[in-house]
Amino acid sequence: MFSEHPCLLPYPSPLLYYLVVNARLFKNAFVRLPGENFADGLTHGDLGRPDLAKALRQHAAYCRALEDCGVRVTLLDPDLRHPDSTFVEDTAVLTEDFAVLTRPGADSRKGEVAAIRDTIARFFPLCHEITPPGTVDGGDICEAEDRFFIGISHRTNEEGARQLAKILAAGGFRSTNVDIRGMKSVLHLKSGIAYIGENHMVVMEEMAEREELRGYDLIPVSNEESYAANCIRVNSSVLLPSGFPGLESSLKLRGFSPKPLDASEFQKMDGGLSCLSLRF
Repeated sequence: MFSEHPCLLPYPSPLLYYLVVNARLFKNAFVRLPGENFADGLTHGDLGRPDLAKALRQHAAYCRALEDCGVRVTLLDPDLRHPDSTFVEDTAVLTEDFAVLTRPGADSRKGEVAAIRDTIARFFPLCHEITPPGTVDGGDICEAEDRFFIGISHRTNEEGARQLAKILAAGGFRSTNVDIRGMKSVLHLKSGIAYIGENHMVVMEEMAEREELRGYDLIPVSNEESYAANCIRVNSSVLLPSGFPGLESSLKLRGFSPKPLDASEFQKMDGGLSCLSLRF
């Protein structure tokens, strides 16, 4: 599943032109197909068992959406040793110049990094790695231009955050820790926030008063739509879960181009749209 066609031109408005040329443009993405044992992965929710056939259709639509945004998709085979491996974002942090292989906090997921190491190395000659006793899940890392927010969670520990911050600093990036261990409503930091460019931060209501986010133009997400806070800016579009009209309307009012996608089967496994790809 590959596509190299750009879909960014012509720009329908001066505002959209501004959004595109002032944001990091993604050219590639890694995604991994859900395996037949996808439903055996980790979950703390009570939304029911996911339907694999439906999950595969949703995953295919997600890949098409990335391609429609001008991204070349590298589709990886299912990894049946790791039921959660379709949530490929947790295995690495990618910048324009280097990669950082993570060390997931759940023991059952640590082998996912080795499974994707060679694929990442083909694109990133400079590749760092989080080492024990540090743990980092990519879902806890929110990139906001030259600044990274690092979530200290039940999956990313303080030592992992320290290692990652040191690597990022050597690459010219700032970092800010955000401790979410006291929050029961989110698994990862990016379950609650999403940076979508031009100083705009989508944020779930519970996190809207966090001091770490001061200075950003916040787009609040109501408690009823909190799952939609896990959205992603991909070039000229913002991909968000379908069924959340409040956030979709807020994005349109601010000049963004929302693209709703059904993610119901991934939500059942504590996953969101950002979790399904590594974009660079």
